[in-house]
Parts: sequence; structure tokens; C-alpha cells
Amino acid sequence: MTNLKDIASKMTEKGKGILAADESTPTCSKRFDSIAVESTFESRNEYRDLLITAEGMEKYIGGVIMFDETLRQSTTCGDKVLFPEHLSLKGVVPGIKVDTGAKNLAGFNGEKITEGLDGLRERLAEYYDLGARFAKWRAVITIGDNMPSIACYQANAHALARYAALCQESGLVPIVEPEVLMDGNHTIEKCYEVTETALKMTFGQLENQNVSMEGMVLKPNMVISALDSKNQASVEEVAEMTLKCLKNNVPKAVMGIAFLSGGQSSDVATAHLNAMNAMDGNLPWNLTFSYGRALQQDALNIWKGSDRIAAQEAFLNRAKANSLATMGKFAQEII
Repeated sequence: MTNLKDIASKMTEKGKGILAADESTPTCSKRFDSIAVESTFESRNEYRDLLITAEGMEKYIGGVIMFDETLRQSTTCGDKVLFPEHLSLKGVVPGIKVDTGAKNLAGFNGEKITEGLDGLRERLAEYYDLGARFAKWRAVITIGDNMPSIACYQANAHALARYAALCQESGLVPIVEPEVLMDGNHTIEKCYEVTETALKMTFGQLENQNVSMEGMVLKPNMVISALDSKNQASVEEVAEMTLKCLKNNVPKAVMGIAFLSGGQSSDVATAHLNAMNAMDGNLPWNLTFSYGRALQQDALNIWKGSDRIAAQEAFLNRAKANSLATMGKFAQEII
């Protein structure tokens, strides 16, 4: 079985990040509604194809997270090649989202627990056979009145750890994603406090479940002001506080950290990543991106169901900008 450490390293090597193309069918349908394109099996296949087959994407992208449907789809031009095989031939690691979504946490109004552990071992074996070499599971932590509760932290940390252990048993690198949402009006200081607790609890559970730190990738939120906060932290503040939180709470053995964009604009997500890498070039882990909308939005708006070439160019421009940001070398005029 392939070495998990090698896979995790390849996914997050300096200069490369992870494309999150794992939108569920309902989410993808909402994105397509925004550009007046009907969401069908064929249109979703065509859209994912333009991203995955963009020439040279492998210079900036080390891994692609797919949805179950996408993992089973093929390239649309020339010889029909299954996406996992196409990516592997380009040196890009194919991945799969395996959770079944965030559901209401019983007894705790407004909080969520991510489900999908039932039957996961069997699904992971199938995904491995289909070519996936890493998986993703997203936990959702909401900040609000009397939230998050200890129960929410604990339940999600435990589920993340059980998922991660099952992944490693199956030969898949787990992306562990404890996301503290940007929704609300809380300060950056509150975000730091909640993110720190979420990371502490998550890594405590990962250690309890004998999860190898070297064989996993962390996908955290940045420490950032809420979307409706009156006091919006500067790029430098976000970079400083996020680095402090990671240094204090993430084991050095973790192979890579790939941030989610979480509601930030494409430009801001890139600027924050760049500031962190420019601020400290001697971190124990590679600090990179695992963006969905922040990589895809420009391409989606241009594509509109037909303009494939221009959409690919827009996607590659975003990917290149974030690649430079992983080295602290991004300049705004590139976009």
C-alpha cells in the first residue's frame, strides 16, 4: 500500500494546493443557477472536465477533491478516461468527499454534527479501488449565543478522528476539516478562541484513535473576523493570529495544512495565504490552499455553459496566484 506520508506530502508540496471540486449535486445546481445553466449529469461532467483537463493545472494543483458522482465520470474530449486515472497520469492525487453532510445536533439548537460513519469502511474500500488516494470530511462549528457547546466540539472531534482512522486503515490520506464558520458578527479574537478549542479537541481525539500525524492533512479555517463583524481585521492581523493559533495547537508532524476559503472573496483568500507565507518561511508544515469557490468562481462566471477555453484560463490564473501565495510571492497585479 502506498506510503500515506508520501501522498500527503505530494498533495501539499510547496507551490501546489488542492482544488475542492466536491460540491454535492444540490450545491452544484445552485452554482449553475447563478449562471443560468441547467444542472444535469452531462453539464456537471463538462464543467468538472474543463477544470481537471486544463492544460498545466498540475503545476499548481497537487490534489483534487471530488464528489461521488465526479469520481465515476470521465474526460469529455478524445479518449474517455476516468477522472481519477486522468489526474494520476498528470501527477495529481485524486480524492473523494466521504461525509454525508452536516445535520442538526440533537439537543443543541443551531449546532451541527457531520454524519457518514455508518458503512464508511466499505465505501472507502470502493473509493480506493476507483483510484482515490485521499478523502475529506468537514465538521462545522458555529459561533453564536452559547455556541459552540462542549457537546458540539466533542461530537465533531470524535467523528473526525474515527473517519481519519478508517481512512488510514484503507490506504487513504484523511483531510481533517474542523471548520469554524465566518457567519455572525463575532470578533477575530472570538474566532481565535473557538478555533483553538476546536483544534485542541480534534488533535486530542486523533491521538486517542492512533491517527498518524504524518499521514494526514489539516484543512482549517483562517482566524478571521466574522462576515458581519463591525471590526474587520487587516490582512496582517489575520495572518499573525492564524499563524499563532496553528503554532500553538498543530503538531509539527502534520504533513501539510491546506486552508479552506470559507466565504472569503477569491482575492482576500489569496492575500491572507500570501501574507502568512511571507511572514514566516520557516514553518514546520507546508501552508497551502484547498479552495473551492475561491479557485472556481471566475471560471464559472466566464464558462456559462459554453466558453470553455476562457474559463480554463481564468481557473489557471487563480491557481497560479495561489501557488505563488504558498511561497509568499503573490503580487496583486497577476490577477
